[in-house]
Amino acid sequence: MKVLVTGSKGLVGSSVVKVLQRSEKVSEVFTSSRNDTNLFNFEETKKLIEDVQPDTLVNCAARVGGIFANNTHRSDFILENLKINMNLLEACIPNNKIRIINLGSSCIYPLNAENPISEEYFMTGKLEPTNSPYAIAKITGIEIGRSIKKQFGHNILNLMPTNLYGPNDYFSPLDSHVIPGLISRMHLSKLDGEDQFIVWGTGKPLREFMFVDDLSSSIEFMIDKEWKHDLLNVGTNSEVSILELGNLIKKIIGYQGNIIFDNTKPDGNPRKLLNSDLITSMGWNPSVSLEKGLEITYKWYLENFKNTRK
Repeated sequence: MKVLVTGSKGLVGSSVVKVLQRSEKVSEVFTSSRNDTNLFNFEETKKLIEDVQPDTLVNCAARVGGIFANNTHRSDFILENLKINMNLLEACIPNNKIRIINLGSSCIYPLNAENPISEEYFMTGKLEPTNSPYAIAKITGIEIGRSIKKQFGHNILNLMPTNLYGPNDYFSPLDSHVIPGLISRMHLSKLDGEDQFIVWGTGKPLREFMFVDDLSSSIEFMIDKEWKHDLLNVGTNSEVSILELGNLIKKIIGYQGNIIFDNTKPDGNPRKLLNSDLITSMGWNPSVSLEKGLEITYKWYLENFKNTRK
């Protein structure tokens, strides 16, 4: 099987490439990053698909970021993600033998969906306002894929991962997701000898986190299967409070100060947990614990990130 992975240098794409290169199911892995192909340009995207002629396309390319980035750069998130999804899917139309694995996000589900959130809640209610442009772009990608499947006969699988973290993540104090943001800020607080580390909210909200290699293993698991469902949640079926997460990161980093929760700042959604029973019933399960994944991530951060101030 010949596989093309787009977004191959990012958090997800780099992990997917690593896992698929070790897989006996895959004979060749072709990669494409933003340095190779401008996926905002349809002609370049079309040429990529025509040149590689993959058996399977795994689309990991996306504009991503935390809540602050999503809420601040709203037009960038919707326009860039729409262009990527539209161009890749349209470029595959002439060859309906290409199987397409598209990566979505748990943010596609309504704000008031019952936890654990199952696939049936897709498009049943109002979205979280802060990242709705990103969510709408992902939802549109799913619906374009479904339309192409119905009209042209393509096999398309949409995987909805929970909150991901790991090597090659985007470590920014402001713009990144929860875990890389906490790691980068707390590491710098440790170096500066600060005795207090401020976290927004009460620390009570519950969240689900998954090490990125577990998502990649789910892709490798599904890549040669018959896709009876076009939407699958991929998570750990376990959750942790922000307080517990902060204390675990504190332990791993070796920060000696106190974590202070700023109750004047919003908590956001009190709970968000995916129901991943559908994919686990097929035989896939995550294998990396939160503590082990955080240890691997922090080690990578120390070895690679320029702002670690060694």
